[in-house]
Amino acid sequence: MPLSLSAFSKPAVLAACLAAACSFDASAAPKTVCTITVNSSDEKETFQRHLPPGEYRFVELVERGRPDWLASACQQRISCDALIISGHFDGGTEFYTDRLDASEYLSVEEMERASCSDSCPGVFSQLKEVYLFGCNTLKPEPQYSASAEIVRSLLRSGHSPADAVRLSGLLSERHGESNRDRMRQIFRNVPVLYGFSSKAPLGRSARPLLDRYFQSAPPGEIGGGRVSTKLLGLFAPSSMTVVAGLTDADPQAGLRSDVCHFVDDRLSDAQKVGFMHELLQRDMAEVRMFLDHLEHYSASIGPAQRLAPETAAAVAAIASDSAARERYLDFARDADQPAVRTRMMALARSLGWLSPAQERAEFMRMIADRMARDRVGRDEVDLACARNRESEPGAAWQRLAADAAQSGKVAQAAVLACLGSAEAHARVVRALTSSNADDVAIAQVYLRHRPLADVDELRAVASAIGRMPSSDAQVRALDTLAQQRLADPESLREITRLFPLARSVDVQRAIAGILIRSDYRVLGRSDLARSLRQHRLKSPDGNDVIDALIRVLQAS
Repeated sequence: MPLSLSAFSKPAVLAACLAAACSFDASAAPKTVCTITVNSSDEKETFQRHLPPGEYRFVELVERGRPDWLASACQQRISCDALIISGHFDGGTEFYTDRLDASEYLSVEEMERASCSDSCPGVFSQLKEVYLFGCNTLKPEPQYSASAEIVRSLLRSGHSPADAVRLSGLLSERHGESNRDRMRQIFRNVPVLYGFSSKAPLGRSARPLLDRYFQSAPPGEIGGGRVSTKLLGLFAPSSMTVVAGLTDADPQAGLRSDVCHFVDDRLSDAQKVGFMHELLQRDMAEVRMFLDHLEHYSASIGPAQRLAPETAAAVAAIASDSAARERYLDFARDADQPAVRTRMMALARSLGWLSPAQERAEFMRMIADRMARDRVGRDEVDLACARNRESEPGAAWQRLAADAAQSGKVAQAAVLACLGSAEAHARVVRALTSSNADDVAIAQVYLRHRPLADVDELRAVASAIGRMPSSDAQVRALDTLAQQRLADPESLREITRLFPLARSVDVQRAIAGILIRSDYRVLGRSDLARSLRQHRLKSPDGNDVIDALIRVLQAS
């Protein structure tokens, strides 16, 4: 006769259930904590010291000296319940180290490729928790935002002003690609992602906080996929925050799918180029938000890849799409930021929509337009100097030269100097020692691209700087000269003679910055160290570059 539950006492039933549960836990496989230790090992060691070895096993994914360590971990099909990544984070592209004995790093692009390609199912798709120990790993501020030309493009497409503003905001929200957004896309469906919205503690500072957490953490919490309010509370002063990975129901799921088309290793080059074509046929406002991805992928297709029949056909289809080409070029010409316009024209060239000569003409047209509106500054000089010294169209060149001469502005002369004008070069070099701080700043940008090579020119500049009144402009001029890494004895002596005469500690620091970067062996080291000690002005901030230079001279 079967026994009823009432035949057992309640304490006996409870004891039996607890015994069964304990038996189940004892036989359950331990949770796997994967670690990617790019910099400090403090976080990993603290987790390892507190978690019971019978319940947790640790697997370090980084293989020192092996560049493809992440691919190796993926091939081994290591299955992770929790992942701890420790490293400096540069704000969006990679985790890196400051240790001299290590060179390993973890790029966000490599993580995206592994996640999108589904080539690392164990490491990524089985995760319950991720711990991102690095500054700004979950920073919510967008890297990109819709600019004014996007609103104008939407208006041209027939949207009302109110709709254009609203859609522009939605594009910024959807395509902002903050660090938080990218991590959510990489760690898709992971319930808990811990990270930092701004500055994170160094490993040695995180260690005692983790020790305090583990003193009262519930057993089995790590790898359980539940948010710990205790952990968040301890790290709250250090900006720790928590989010969940992206799900298919998330509004950004479509964006992840689009981004994955560029990095998914399962797709052929022809398929990726085909997707790029499909994207270029969308509203140009959305195309603009994909500019980084389009540039990066287009640059990654090598000549051999482009010659493959299917890929060549896909590339040719883009080049022959005149409708998309015209809409794209119209949008690019309307861009408010000269750097964006230049980048979009360079992409048009790589897509076969502009010849090299046409791209140069577009650049000259943009510069001429900026000059006509008196809108030339450091950005335009930087762009002009970044170009190779190419033979520019004669008529356009003459027009630029006439506009620059008429304006009398150093910035416009610097653009001409960047494009090869010797006369404009001399004018910009003279501006380095001007009393106008804005002109000095323009000369700084120019000389960063076109360093002084002529010894007589260097000596003339050094002498002119010495005659400048002590000011911020003089400090900037000295800082610019420091980037030239002087080796000419006469120029160095001219700068050195200025040190005792300086009435500003900032000027003295700028002089020391020149000397410490230069070939100071051509000077009398002991006499120079003595002069520095005797004439240096008191530093309000303690030891500085002057003290560092004195130590270097004394040790030589």
